[in-house]
Amino acid sequence: MGRLLEGQWITTDLGTDAQGRYVRRATQFRSMDVTPEAGRYILILALACGWSHRTLLVRAMQGLEEAIQVVTSDAYMGEEGWTFKEGISGKKLFRDPVKQEGVDVKTMYDLYTLAQSDYTGRASVPVLWDTQEGTIVNNESSDIVKLLMNEFAPLARTPTKALLPADQESSIQEIIQSNYGPVNNGVYRCGFAASQEAYEESARSLFERLDQLEELLNQQRYLVGNDALTLADLCLFPTLYRFDHVYYTHFKCNKKHIYEYPNLWGWTREIYQKPGFAETCNLEQIREHYFTSHESIHPRRYIPLGPDLNFDEPHGRDKKEYKSN
Repeated sequence: MGRLLEGQWITTDLGTDAQGRYVRRATQFRSMDVTPEAGRYILILALACGWSHRTLLVRAMQGLEEAIQVVTSDAYMGEEGWTFKEGISGKKLFRDPVKQEGVDVKTMYDLYTLAQSDYTGRASVPVLWDTQEGTIVNNESSDIVKLLMNEFAPLARTPTKALLPADQESSIQEIIQSNYGPVNNGVYRCGFAASQEAYEESARSLFERLDQLEELLNQQRYLVGNDALTLADLCLFPTLYRFDHVYYTHFKCNKKHIYEYPNLWGWTREIYQKPGFAETCNLEQIREHYFTSHESIHPRRYIPLGPDLNFDEPHGRDKKEYKSN
């Protein structure tokens, strides 16, 4: 995957731990200090990336499309990491911190070294970029969604407090954390495991949690209650949307499809069908990215034809009687 080491791009990755477990490295730009000005900030992301996808979902629900521009990377991620094949003109967006002039950006690591010349770490997405200060504000998706919900609310066309209401915040955060390890990050732990033991540990944890979520969604419409979707739903959806098309085959998460879970599959379709959400989904880029970018997993890089799934099929969640009612 590659990473930066003191500002220099190298193609060797940090990989797994001694037991072969995939280790996701912590993000480093974690500022929550923004000034809500339309056009000042841009989201730089990959449509294929699930962590990026959650920021797009919140941006759509808040109606921040006109206030916060989005720049997307190429689907294919090779030796240079996330790239911009056509390049991004930096005259208005990115500038050299020393020369104070616009620069063109062709890779994500170009951005990271603009923000910090001696940066060490992965050049990951998503990134919230401040065009006025010429730097990365934040590169942690969980922080960025909170910024979009709260600090950028004055710019939102359809601001809502329903995603993280104060009286449910602890329950929502608990669900998000309970899903992160075994599911959101768990699919990667399966796919990038470097030992049989590490893979089986991750796969068992993944499907144990999916079984629990299937039962939970049999009892209630959303992950936290019946009344409205919350941030917990938006953080899980990108993983389940990709699951059958990518993770089932590519990451060997093949004990069971999501469409074999009646409640999880219905819930996934319901979230997809929410106004503005389908427009954040790009299955073509998702499939191209995963099946062509990970040479260690799939060196031939061909893209499977299936499965044939209809996310617009009626979900029936609005007609179901839930045990918690």
